[in-house]
Amino acid sequence: MEVSRRSFLVGSAAVCAATGLHAPLLASVLQSSDDARNVRLEDGWEFYKGPLDGRFQVWHSEELVTWQKIAMPHCFNAYDACDPDTPAYRGVGWYRMKLKVTNPSSDGRTVLHFEGAGQRSEVWIGNERVGSHSGGYDEFVVDITDACAKTKGAEVQLAVRCDNERDIERMPSDLSDFTLYGGLYRAVHLVYLPAVSLEAVHTRVEFEPGKVAKIAVNGRLYGTGGVGVVLRLSLFDPQGKRVFEKTVERRAWTGEETFASFDLPQPQLWSTKTPSLYRCEVELNGVTVAHRFGVRHTRWEDHGPFFLNGERLAIRGTQRHEDHAGYAAAMPEELIRQEIRLMKEMGANFLRLAHYQQSRVVLEMCDELGIMVWEEVPWCRSGVGTKLFQERGKTQLTNMIDQHRNHACVVIWGLGNEDDWPGELNGEDHAAIRAYMTELRELSHKMDPERMTGYRRCDFAKDIPDVYSPSIWAGWYGGVYTEYKATLEKARPTVKHLLHVEWGADSHAGRHAEEPDAVLKQALADKDVAEKGLDYKLTGGAARVSKDGTWSETYACDLFDWYLKTLEELPWLPGAVQWVFKDFTTPLRVDNPVPRVNQKGLLTRDMVPKEGYFVFQSYWGERPMVRVYGHDWPVRWGKVGQERMVRVYSNCAEVELFLNGKSVGKKKRNAEDFPAAGLRWNLAFAAGKNELRAVGVGGVADTVSFEYQSAVWGKAEKLVLAVKSKGSGGTTVEALLLDAAGVRCLDSRAVVRFSLAGDGVLKDNLGTPTGSRVVQMYNGRAEITVAGTGMVGVVSDGVTAGFVAI
Repeated sequence: MEVSRRSFLVGSAAVCAATGLHAPLLASVLQSSDDARNVRLEDGWEFYKGPLDGRFQVWHSEELVTWQKIAMPHCFNAYDACDPDTPAYRGVGWYRMKLKVTNPSSDGRTVLHFEGAGQRSEVWIGNERVGSHSGGYDEFVVDITDACAKTKGAEVQLAVRCDNERDIERMPSDLSDFTLYGGLYRAVHLVYLPAVSLEAVHTRVEFEPGKVAKIAVNGRLYGTGGVGVVLRLSLFDPQGKRVFEKTVERRAWTGEETFASFDLPQPQLWSTKTPSLYRCEVELNGVTVAHRFGVRHTRWEDHGPFFLNGERLAIRGTQRHEDHAGYAAAMPEELIRQEIRLMKEMGANFLRLAHYQQSRVVLEMCDELGIMVWEEVPWCRSGVGTKLFQERGKTQLTNMIDQHRNHACVVIWGLGNEDDWPGELNGEDHAAIRAYMTELRELSHKMDPERMTGYRRCDFAKDIPDVYSPSIWAGWYGGVYTEYKATLEKARPTVKHLLHVEWGADSHAGRHAEEPDAVLKQALADKDVAEKGLDYKLTGGAARVSKDGTWSETYACDLFDWYLKTLEELPWLPGAVQWVFKDFTTPLRVDNPVPRVNQKGLLTRDMVPKEGYFVFQSYWGERPMVRVYGHDWPVRWGKVGQERMVRVYSNCAEVELFLNGKSVGKKKRNAEDFPAAGLRWNLAFAAGKNELRAVGVGGVADTVSFEYQSAVWGKAEKLVLAVKSKGSGGTTVEALLLDAAGVRCLDSRAVVRFSLAGDGVLKDNLGTPTGSRVVQMYNGRAEITVAGTGMVGVVSDGVTAGFVAI
């Protein structure tokens, strides 16, 4: 199968730099684990944030700037991405280090492999620019062989310029609802290649249930010439047994060609339950490259469900951004693995990668755990822009498919997102947008005929992608959540393959409600459940929960509960994909309870599960679980003797609840009995301390403790600040808002600001409710942690400030 980006020859780095494009990733770089030939460059780096002239100043800058010693990966927006006062830095960052280059092959090639760098990069050896790349998310390589040969001395001066400056000709759009991070935020490798190596190895699988699987192994060469090559291919089954081997002797070729094909008579299938993976190894000139692949079959019934390996499978999905507190885009690989494991433990079998190609670790984990993937090119919230903009988009799509198509988990190539957005260059040229989307679809089908293409929210082009999602946000950006089923039924006949992608609600972790959200009565008047225009803003437009609601975890759980209940009632629907698994930063939402953070996550930005996570687990999880709602609800309130609802989320058939050690009865789980699938009790709590314990079948149990406050509060008068806890991570202080009589104001959503005088440091800008110096209170409280000592203060408009010394 021919691909649109051809293999490149020796010396092509200069061409790449001139065009702004780059060659496809080398399989020898991507798939080889030979530590002697593939050196991960983690230590020895220095960083400077700001412009320098690469021709001289980077290595003669000590009188101009101060370099910071750092380790890779590194994002230069790790701290400022969600600063409440100042927008994140958009500009240049320089990285430099000295390399010892010792290629074991005397006639070999030396390349640098970048797993991802934002958002545009230039690579310099000494005072020579040897390559450049536009695009913050696909992997790329730069051949530095010739430049290194010119270097005198034992060490090579390497410098990399990254920038995330605003650029109307680069994807994604600057109007995107996520931070366009800058830096070398994924791994960097120094790779030694022989004179001729493998640029790409792909396995193409043709399979239908009940038939043999036909496997074709394709390859492209790097460093081709008029020479012969000897390829040694081995295929191993999921248990590690060799099931096929072949030696191929032939002349070198250009482009991508099939060099081996064979049948697997009774293949072990990859599925969400049993993700069986085969291993393909190809050796050339002493370098063995390997990748895993799966045998599986997908089918989308017109206006109907999705089938995997001939059986109907309900898609149960979530979505993720590559973002984490304290690291931003430079997430350590173990944190990525932990995040994907939490998705699987929740019961998710599908993951949309928003809105760009993500780390290879994500795809590897999804392969291993059995999570299907929609991976997307970053054509997000923009029109067709310029010709260069369009070419860059096609290049990113080409690279994404070329680099990730061996992964069994990928079932949809996403062509983009929300390209009906106002305010971008040519953003209202519907004909041009349709034409470009068609180009992307055809490019995807040419490169990978077996997979579907997908798109979300662009109704005037919904007939173009193979799978389409309209905008449905019943109960958040419009209407109420009880309209969800009717809205899906209405959308069903409008496209052949409907997959509902993006739905949910923001929730401010730690904020809970005793009564239903009052805004629901107003929202009933608006029957349009789509997100329209600038509905994400907290001002203007019709009444809607997203603008006028309380953003409590209680409301979010009820919305999730209703949606999940509804999904079980619609066997025709392929499935739905919740937005989003974990909170992430965005420059567009400075007024949110945590400034500049999209808080629709089921986890906070530091990966602490909110209550909503367990609602999903109660519907989708396989292991028995019980969760009493309100683990971070320390004080509940109401009148003396007033009954309050207790929600228990569980996948057990029956749950017994205990209040202060006494059973208050057993209840059967019934998904049609909203809320909490019938596992709810209305109880009167004792004044002061209370304990709730729920026990499911087999003894699985959960316990929460809290206080019950019956005193009615008046007007807020003062903030009180006190030390909550001390530990190795620092001292945590808690602010409480009280009335004149000292009664806690438990419904307060006041904005507070923490400050520190002294030698300590606030642990802020984490993008979490407990890690921001400016934050809305959650039920009249807020907290932050301090490393070191000093005087901590907290202020809010109209009330007396609070202080505490630590």
